[in-house]
Amino acid sequence: MHPFSEHVNPHLGNLLESIKLDKSYVKGEGCLLYDEKGNQYLDFIAAYGALPFGHNPPGIWEAILDTYREMEPGFIQPSKLNAAGELAQKLVDIAPEGFNYATFTNSGAEAVEAAIKLCRSATGKMGILSTENSFHGKTMGALSATGNPNYQQVFGAPLEHFNHIEFGDAEALEKELENNPDYYAAFFVEPIQGEGGIVEPPEGYLRQVKEICDRHEVLLVLDEIQTGLGRTGYMFACEKEEVNPDVILLAKALSGGIIPIGVCLSNDKAYNDDFAEKHSSTFAGNTTACRAGIKALEMLTANKNELLQNVKETGAYLQKGLISLQEKYPGIIRQVRGQGLMLGLEFDINRHTYPSSLLGIMAEQEMLTPVLSSYLLNVEKVRVAPTLNGNRVIRIEPPLHITKEQCDQLLAGLENMLQILNEANTARLLSFLIDKDPQEVPSFEHPGAREIIAPPDDSEGRFAFLIHPIALENYSDFDPSLAAFTEEELERLTESWNDIVEPFVISEARINSKNGDTAYGEFIVVPRTAEELSEMPRQHALGEIKHAIGMARERGAKIVGLGAFTAVVSMGGLYLKKVGVPLTTGNSYTVVSAAEAVNSALEEMGEAPEEASVAVIGAAGSIGKGTAVLMAEKAGHITLIGNPQNEDSSINRLSGTAAEIYRHISRQMNKGQTFARGSLADRVSRMKNLPGPDAPQKEFVKFAQDLEKNGPVRTSTDLHGELPHADVVISATNATGSLISSADLKSGALVCEISRPSNISDDVLKQRADVLVIEGGVVEVPGLPSLGWDFGFDTGLAYACMSETMMLALEQDYRSFSLGSSGVTMESILYTQGLAHKHGFKLASLKSFDLPITDEKWASVIQARNKSKQKLASSSGG
Repeated sequence: MHPFSEHVNPHLGNLLESIKLDKSYVKGEGCLLYDEKGNQYLDFIAAYGALPFGHNPPGIWEAILDTYREMEPGFIQPSKLNAAGELAQKLVDIAPEGFNYATFTNSGAEAVEAAIKLCRSATGKMGILSTENSFHGKTMGALSATGNPNYQQVFGAPLEHFNHIEFGDAEALEKELENNPDYYAAFFVEPIQGEGGIVEPPEGYLRQVKEICDRHEVLLVLDEIQTGLGRTGYMFACEKEEVNPDVILLAKALSGGIIPIGVCLSNDKAYNDDFAEKHSSTFAGNTTACRAGIKALEMLTANKNELLQNVKETGAYLQKGLISLQEKYPGIIRQVRGQGLMLGLEFDINRHTYPSSLLGIMAEQEMLTPVLSSYLLNVEKVRVAPTLNGNRVIRIEPPLHITKEQCDQLLAGLENMLQILNEANTARLLSFLIDKDPQEVPSFEHPGAREIIAPPDDSEGRFAFLIHPIALENYSDFDPSLAAFTEEELERLTESWNDIVEPFVISEARINSKNGDTAYGEFIVVPRTAEELSEMPRQHALGEIKHAIGMARERGAKIVGLGAFTAVVSMGGLYLKKVGVPLTTGNSYTVVSAAEAVNSALEEMGEAPEEASVAVIGAAGSIGKGTAVLMAEKAGHITLIGNPQNEDSSINRLSGTAAEIYRHISRQMNKGQTFARGSLADRVSRMKNLPGPDAPQKEFVKFAQDLEKNGPVRTSTDLHGELPHADVVISATNATGSLISSADLKSGALVCEISRPSNISDDVLKQRADVLVIEGGVVEVPGLPSLGWDFGFDTGLAYACMSETMMLALEQDYRSFSLGSSGVTMESILYTQGLAHKHGFKLASLKSFDLPITDEKWASVIQARNKSKQKLASSSGG
């Protein structure tokens, strides 16, 4: 680990490493930087404008070395500071009319702090007014003036007497000062908001502000820490409107970016004896920094301000090129803004403009501009930076002597990047993160915009459903361009972003019941694979799931469905307490749809369920148990198969499932239900020792154990020994790997796969044409609505677990449902079965390995099945 990431700022270090902004630069010269590998980069950010002459300007260094050669003392307070006095005189000479005083500081934030004290002491008033979206520094007073709550709350800011109004709104200033007379000492404002996203106020704003402040006897403080000293083409940005404030703050460029220094310039109205007597600093005004500042001003004003003229001309050239790119890619670049060489590109990318693309998700999570900056750095070898507040904006603030040829290099790199964005080719954009040449990634045709769903109204049901990529290859479900990556490349890519990407909304949908009810829902992605969720510490996994649930709750969901391994690792939702919203696993309706799928397939093959021997893998789990109980009404025999790694525990749990089967049969008998002749339930119903429907559980367990050897329901942990005898196999496990191989299956077997990820080996598809694999739990949603994202189904189809969440929302039945093993009962199963009928959900057409089942496939399996029966009859002498 780099010492910076280990000891200086681990959070920032890890973030920079994750998106490859963690270059170690070993040389800087003018507009160029060089890393430890010798790569050259064109610097178009110049320390956020603090390097007016680029890196290591010889003139500044000569001034510093001259200070050493002449052995000038550096820190000699209290005394008359020669270098500080000379620098102050030069600043007063170039400042707008009326400035006579220069209070030196060690940084821009300190300059803000000094100005707060100066204005309060001058006016006797405590109120400090600034603007929203502003940035004035991160010391406590400067932070309180900064108009961004994200920076403030954790530190207890803003302090008392600090308030904020909208930037660029002179009427808001007038109203605030009128409503609070004799309260405000000063109004702090940036001529252009830098960290806020290179935001310019309306023309004439500064003049209006000055007039309003003068009328209300409030001091005007212009924070020119970024805009001052030539950055906009003027020595001070306020010169463009010919405005003379009471205080001007400078830093960043004042020493040429070599030594920290700042200054608070003030006029006679602001400067006062109390401030002069009580404000001081050990290091402020030190000789070395001031000598660097003197030289910086000489370089800025040399040859009749020739450098400022270059800023205006080159800035106009660069801005024209940027506007040309905006006109060429209007759907990507919303706006080009700024003055001189303080420019910003605002991007217009979000989840709706870039559907089925992680680009929109990155934009909404404020990751896109850092990633774009990293692409430009690593691929195009041009260095820019995102703004801290304006998360959709890239800042362009090169050294003031940048050339038009160097601007062309930036523009060319930007166009290359925009071409990638234009085709929504996330894979090509991110390829540099895995050291892959973007040119090796094929072009990509984005599927285009999808229908925008109208916002919900108060009468509708509200739900959210949590999803996640089952395996690495499933990331292409969320962004088809990622199919260009191999599994190994996807693994490396997700390692880069997993710790910084938060849960995100991938789509919205409106569900319309056949009876006229509607429900609005959102699908929220937890960006972890099934393997990751199962292998990470449970509390870590639960924390990420709770984060997603919290997002759903804040966005208005009244019930949240847990999909795939978000249910598994939370023990069917039982570990998710106090999340503030009801939850469901959807397991009850999954049981219904799985049983319906098996019975439908058997009917298609012309086979009665009572003739079939059914094996249920994972029968101790909630879905496996429920499916086994429901199948027992029609099946001939059932074998319950558990985990061999915990054999004793598995057998005990499977005995409990067998007991539930017998209890269900007893209760259905009591209700007057009859069963098909020859079925498991029919045979059990004829047993005189079957406990009554209200008998305690232990009696049913004993009944099951007494029948274990020769009864209609058997338990086992020998999967490979049992499957070759099963006509129907139902797989409902939480395992992440393949359990069922081609060698395990009987000829003509019907396999119903409920597990996600699949437990069926790929060789079954390749080698067993005589076996039919169907996917259980796939449902047709009423009206066949688009769910807004591609998870491998035709439009209008969904998993049963999703459908249960939708049905509960349509019903506005907001209670936790189907949680844990005990939460999936015959009552809950039958309730969801009734809801499906009420609202119009039904089993989807059966498919095998995501493909429709052809007549030839049906015929092939039926033939194999019949041969198996004949072989069995022959071997048994029948």
